[in-house]
Amino acid sequence: MSETAPGDAPHPSHFADAFDVYEVESTADAVRYYGEPRSDHESVVRAVAPLFRDRGYTVSMEHELGEYALVARERSVGIDGFPTTNVILFLATVLTTLFAGSQWYGIDALSYPARIVEAWPFTVAVLGVLGVHELGHYVASRYHDVQASLPYFLPLPTLLGTMGAVIRMNDTLPDRKSLFDIGVAGPLAGLGATVIVTAVGVTLPPVEVGAFPVQLGYPPLIQLIAAALGEQLVYADASLMANPVVVGGWVGAFVTFLNLLPVGQLDGGHIVRAMFGRAHGTIQRLVPAALFGLGAYLYAFGDGQSVSLWVVWGFLTLFFARMGSAEPLDDSALGTLRLAIGGLTLLLGVLSFTPVPLVLT
Repeated sequence: MSETAPGDAPHPSHFADAFDVYEVESTADAVRYYGEPRSDHESVVRAVAPLFRDRGYTVSMEHELGEYALVARERSVGIDGFPTTNVILFLATVLTTLFAGSQWYGIDALSYPARIVEAWPFTVAVLGVLGVHELGHYVASRYHDVQASLPYFLPLPTLLGTMGAVIRMNDTLPDRKSLFDIGVAGPLAGLGATVIVTAVGVTLPPVEVGAFPVQLGYPPLIQLIAAALGEQLVYADASLMANPVVVGGWVGAFVTFLNLLPVGQLDGGHIVRAMFGRAHGTIQRLVPAALFGLGAYLYAFGDGQSVSLWVVWGFLTLFFARMGSAEPLDDSALGTLRLAIGGLTLLLGVLSFTPVPLVLT
């Protein structure tokens, strides 16, 4: 070990007022500065992060075997190597959504497994809205020179075939503008895809599925699109259901609403943190109470439908809030245009809400 940092890594003397370094260790994947923080961990990282970012590094504080260390890793906003994990998860999600789609089309996939390919419109619709949402985040991250992964799709053998998709950010956010733009890009891109998929879906013929065990509760956004095109979402004949492509639009709206909850690292948390600064903490404390209250209301007056959904999300938002929100290095306020876009995005989130998303028949 030494007290000199290798290559372009900052010299310890450049941040001695925040972290007192006594040893530096350089390995293939990181530079570790061992020493003593001069204030709380969050303040130290915020103080040194701009210096490391300018030199091409991300930095974090770790506690290793009784020693504190600032760990600097080289930043890379590009794609390093072939994204094997992303591709495997995507292909797995294609299979699970094809299987899920076969149920919406009334196909007996267990008896005729090869017929699941007939559900490809469902798969394209669902993965399309989810993929566009996450690519919105990815493009905004690249624009602001923030390190982010390609989307990871999450397969799950349910009626939707997936738990959604995520990207992973392992970088510091330079300012509120970048936090806002990255947070808002996903929902707006996803909503654009939702409108297109829904518009296509409602113009396609309904499918005959007989006694299907689930009905969708359509949010105002989906209902407005169907009404604007003069199309139906619900049919007098109980054996008919809207074309499964519409389910892709429903997924887009439902995912948008959940992501826009103003809590922690959710998109809504990023947007509201960027718009209102530290006041975000007060706002996010109201969210779990609202979700628990919605569950109680449905239990008392809504035949118990969707109660468990909102109770689970009440606990999830408590957990997300405890995990904390993203903290930009520059906390300067946003301009009027971004505030207006943020308000519009949150309004679209409200239009994507329905208290009973799924009705068990």
